[in-house]
Order: sequence, then C-alpha cells, then structure tokens
Amino acid sequence: MITLNKISKKVGARLLFEDVNTTFSPGHRYGLTGPNGAGKSTLLKIMMGVEEATSGTVTLPKRVGFLKQNIESFKNMKVLDTVIMGNKRLWGALDERESLYEKEMTDHIGIRLGEIEEIIAEENGYSADSEAEDLLVGMGIPATLHQKKMHEIPTDTQFRALICQALFGDPEALLLDEPTNHLDMESIGWLEKFLCGYKGTLVVVSHDKHFLNSVTTRIADIDYDTIIIYQGNYDDMLVAKTAARSRTEEENKSKEKKISQLQEFVSKFGAGTRASQVQSRIREIGRLQPMELKKSNIQRPYIRFYPPEKPSGQIVIKAEGIGKSYGDNTVINSFSIQIEKGDKIGVIGNNGKGKTTLLKMLAGVLPQDKGKIELGHQVQIGYFPQNHSEVIDKTSSMTAFDWLKNRRESVKDQDVRGVLGKMLFGGDDAFKPISHLSGGETARLIIGGMMLCNYNFLIMDEPNNHLDLEAVAALAWALEEFQGPVVIASHDRGLLDESANKIIVFKEKGPQIFYGPLEEYLQSNTL
Repeated sequence: MITLNKISKKVGARLLFEDVNTTFSPGHRYGLTGPNGAGKSTLLKIMMGVEEATSGTVTLPKRVGFLKQNIESFKNMKVLDTVIMGNKRLWGALDERESLYEKEMTDHIGIRLGEIEEIIAEENGYSADSEAEDLLVGMGIPATLHQKKMHEIPTDTQFRALICQALFGDPEALLLDEPTNHLDMESIGWLEKFLCGYKGTLVVVSHDKHFLNSVTTRIADIDYDTIIIYQGNYDDMLVAKTAARSRTEEENKSKEKKISQLQEFVSKFGAGTRASQVQSRIREIGRLQPMELKKSNIQRPYIRFYPPEKPSGQIVIKAEGIGKSYGDNTVINSFSIQIEKGDKIGVIGNNGKGKTTLLKMLAGVLPQDKGKIELGHQVQIGYFPQNHSEVIDKTSSMTAFDWLKNRRESVKDQDVRGVLGKMLFGGDDAFKPISHLSGGETARLIIGGMMLCNYNFLIMDEPNNHLDLEAVAALAWALEEFQGPVVIASHDRGLLDESANKIIVFKEKGPQIFYGPLEEYLQSNTL
C-alpha cells in the first residue's frame, strides 16, 4: 500500500496539487494521468523520495520497484547485474560477499559470510540469474547481450534493462514512468501480460491509451489541483469524469435558476409586510449557492492538416527494389511499394529493423543504396523525424515564433500566431526560446510547422513519443481526416488503429505489406 498524506507541490508560483490524501491499494493497477506539465513524473519522484514535496508525507512498502531514467549511472555494469540491482538488499549482499572473498579468511569474515548466505537465501538469490534472464528475454534482450556492459548495447535496449530492473525481485509496489517509450509492439504486449498478472500495487504513467486500457484497473487523474481516483481503465475514467462534470454543471444551472426566482421574490417584497417569507427565501438562497467549478488543466491542441494548395496525383510515390546497408548490416533489401492518395500506412516492427531508415528514404532525407524512388505529380512531403534535433536546433537562440515563421516563405504573422495558439503556445509562450522547450512542446511545434505548410503527403516517425494522451487523440483525428496519404511509424496501437488502413511490418526477412488495418493484422496471428 502507498499512502499520500496532505501532499502539496509548487513549482515556482505554479501549484501542481494541494493537500492530496490518496491511498494506492495492493491488487490494483493505477494509471496516473494528466496533461504534460500536470506533475505526473513529479508525483512519482515524490513517492520515491527522489524529490521533496512542498508539504505532506508518503508511506511506502519495504520493497518498491522504480523505473530509473539515469542510464549513465549503470554504463559500466553488466546487463544481468543491472537487473539484479533492482533488489537492493540482495545486490548489497552479493556485492559484500564478493568483496569478502577477496580478503584473507578470518573467523569474523566466516561468520559474516554465513549471515550473507542467509540474506541471499531469503531474497531468492540463488535463482536471481535465471529470474533476471527471463525478464530480459521477455523484454526482447537476447542472452548474447546479458553479460555485456550497459554502454556496449543500444540506448533503447539499456532502457529495457532498466524496466527489467524495476520488475525484478517481486517488489510489493511498482512505480513506472513511461515504460513503453523505448519498447516495440511485441515488448509492449509482453509487459502488458506481466503487469496484468502482478499482484502488488502498480502506479504507471503512460501516453499509450491502449496500454492503459489493457493494464489499469483504476485511474488516478491529476486535475483541479488534486488527484481523483476513478474505477476502471482510461476510457472508463473519461466517461465518468465527463459525466460528473456535466452533472455538476446542470445542478449549478438549476440552482442559479432557483436563486434567480428567490431573489426576484426578495426584491419584490423585501420592504413589505412579508418579512418572514423574505428571510426564509434569503436563507434558501444561501443554501443553494452553486458549487465552485475549478478550471480543468486539460488542454487539447487543435491539430488539422488543411487541404493542400497543390493536390498531388493519384500515385504519390513509387519505390522499386530499394535497399540500404550500414557497413555489413543490410537493413532493407529490395523493397518495393506504391503509395496512392487514399493510403494511410502504419509501420510496425521490432526496434532496429529499419523502420526509421525506410521513412527517411521515402522522405528524401537519406539516399537509398540501390533501387529507385519516384515522386508523383506535385508531391510535397511533410516529415516528422523521431529525433527532433534533425529539424529543431536546441542550441539556437530562436523562439518558437521565429522557428515556425521560417518554415514558410511570406507567411503572415497572424497565421503563425494562429497555428501556435492551436498548438497551445498562447500569449508569451509563442516567444519561448526553442532551447527551453520540453519534448512535448517540441513535438507540437514540429506538427505546427507541418500544419502551416499545407503538405499533401505526411511521413511521421514516432510522433507520439512525447505527446500526452490529449495530444495523441487530436493527432489521430487529424490524420484520419487528412485528405492526402500518410506513412506513420508508431508503437501506439490506439493511434494506428484510428489512422491506418494498411500496415508495413518489419520482420526478420525485411518489410512486408499487409493490406488491412492493424487490428486485422494482429488477429491474423502473423506478428
């Protein structure tokens, strides 16, 4: 059980939450939701003691698994050892035993070694290696990498190892901040099954709606300066939250109408002979005061890719026999595809198989080694890179307004401000230096640039990685409504379900095309 007692947190002059009293109970899996900047990650850090609350206390069980983000701290550790470090008591005993074996044996050391062996047995240390290996394999990390140092494996694989570290050792509670960020669809599926079988207390932050709906049994929503617990998953929460707000608004309208009638009576007879009736009406007015409705902190960007000024031809792009290698590693070999106007294509597959390479070749930012790519008539490509630094230089002194205005020649300032407003850069935020933008703000700014330029073909590589749930929902709607073709790589099943009618799947033998939506593909058991 995790208990928050009168937790408040201010960041500068901004209040994130105030006097929060909440209990996260064993056997329940809580999704912690709220828009970017609401304080989700901050609350998890407060729970772990990594960050201090402005006021209040947190009570935790003895053993808590926490997803760490500081991969640099583990760079010289073996992958397997990094996972076992998730059980601090066990790792401390194993480390001490190793150091004692290097010393000359004495009676004191012998007694201490006996005590250490008892600790290792209590913590199931003799099966630690096999448990850690099972977690790593489940997370898509092959046995050939388990004895390597962390810095010797890819960055996304290092983050997977840290997820395994959080899961290791049967913790009584799990606190996971964006665990799906560096996972492919297969690994996300494995994690979903693992967490659904977890018996402790889970609190997870994720911008993947499908993941939250699959895993959570409760939603802890940060809004109205507090945390409100809703039963059910994310979709259940949306229904309950909207209904509760609507009920309160309707009750307030009814009260306001009644108050108006009572005030009319008081005004009419206040100075007359019906003093007792007037006083009765005044007391009733006091009882009927409408409930104060705090403003919700949820803001959804308005994303719409407007009809292109220059429509493309029916065939937008044709790739024939294209291939790409990096040294001796052939990523794509002789792949062909013809993309037409109505195509909305989702790109899926395990990380490192070539999804980004394919999108870059189609977008014209990376040359193919073989084959040819031909653009159709009047095709104008808008490209969203997975690595934001490819289009936004965070070392620049430019503001968000400056960057957006430079995306299109002769654009009017009012049009730039209009797009910035839709992307939640209102008021002075329009002139925020791009060096100070968060990941979510940077993603919204890049999308704003694509909106401003009226492209007729969109290629997007993991655009949802830094977006909150509200922004991902707005993006899904925009892609579905967009009149031109779309190619989008994502591990977010909800986003692809709503926006893709064909799928490119990266398998061991390379990319293959499935002519149907993601749900049909997954049901075909070909993944």
